[in-house]
Amino acid sequence: MAIIRLTDIVTVMKNKWTYGDKFFGYTDEFNDNHNTQYPSLLITPPSSVFPEVSLNNGWEEYTFEIYFSDLYNRTAQANVNLDQRWDNLQDLSNEWLDMFLKNYQDGVVTGFLEGESVTVERVKEVANDQLLQIRMQFTWRVFSKCFRPVSVYPTDITTLISWLKADSGLTFNIPTKKISSWKDLSVSANNLIQVTSGKQPLRYTYNGANDKTRIEFDGTNDSFISTTNNLITTEFTIFQVLKSTAKTPADSEGVYGYLSGTKKISISSTAANTFQALVSDGTNTITNNLTNSVTTNYFIGMVQLSGKSLRVDYDSLGSSVTATSTDGAYDDSTVFNTSTFTIGLSETKNLQGDIQEFIIYNSALSNYDISNIKGYLNKKYNIY
Repeated sequence: MAIIRLTDIVTVMKNKWTYGDKFFGYTDEFNDNHNTQYPSLLITPPSSVFPEVSLNNGWEEYTFEIYFSDLYNRTAQANVNLDQRWDNLQDLSNEWLDMFLKNYQDGVVTGFLEGESVTVERVKEVANDQLLQIRMQFTWRVFSKCFRPVSVYPTDITTLISWLKADSGLTFNIPTKKISSWKDLSVSANNLIQVTSGKQPLRYTYNGANDKTRIEFDGTNDSFISTTNNLITTEFTIFQVLKSTAKTPADSEGVYGYLSGTKKISISSTAANTFQALVSDGTNTITNNLTNSVTTNYFIGMVQLSGKSLRVDYDSLGSSVTATSTDGAYDDSTVFNTSTFTIGLSETKNLQGDIQEFIIYNSALSNYDISNIKGYLNKKYNIY
């Protein structure tokens, strides 16, 4: 049999939830445990069927009830629309289910949704707590590979060297929201830190219409620095989901920075509808200023160095802009792995704005891979 112990399934379920606390137990646990970090996942013990094993049979079926819960405060955040909060929680639950099912597409253990159906129920005010809750029920049938996921995640591309998500891996002070470290979810584990309290960006869970976790930079001195050297060698592809709220339209605000002597990579934005990047080999500099990009709205930005060409993409609601700059004198053997890198700061310029996700590849990705990563980001953040 493919799965002979329930713990195999539950372990995978827990590993695929990265947003808050996780439990395997009963619904009362949310009400009893007032130290819960929300949003949270609760897996209840499933009903199960282990049929007779024969030449034409041998399925294990588990019917799960999964609870996704988040706080609903009647005071400070009462102005946030309940439907928006539910939609956000449902987005997280759907992404979790997709990642859980994706785990079984390859290898010895395989399975799929029985009947390809999932029921979802919205519940408000669970037990004695003010909670919003999505209850998901489905039957998991294992022993034969039938599920075929279509999503592509950053880890599916082998040259991934940094994967930073605002909704996962943050170490922060709950009352002040100040973030001291940001975990790199790639195999590189090149985490970001900020040890100075006055320079620590803030973590926010809700943001009105764009109801996703974000990291807010103050435009004065907030930033992160990598714990080890940058891992980019000669080419790269960098994705980010962000918006800039520059103090004046002319201000250039640092999003990403690498500086080693005179060699550098800089990604920045302005409120004057410009998303820009430059790369220097120490002598020659390729600059790409992408105008007609409304950086004060959330957007997916992509910067790619391929050989002697620097490409910049901007994708937002109703707008998609791309441009490529080339300099034949640029030394394309230049490497960028002899110093650390920063997020929220490029040279002397700090970002005033929000970042939701940041992904770096140590290669010039194909258009097919670029499209897949943009698709992943857009599906998660509803950018366009």
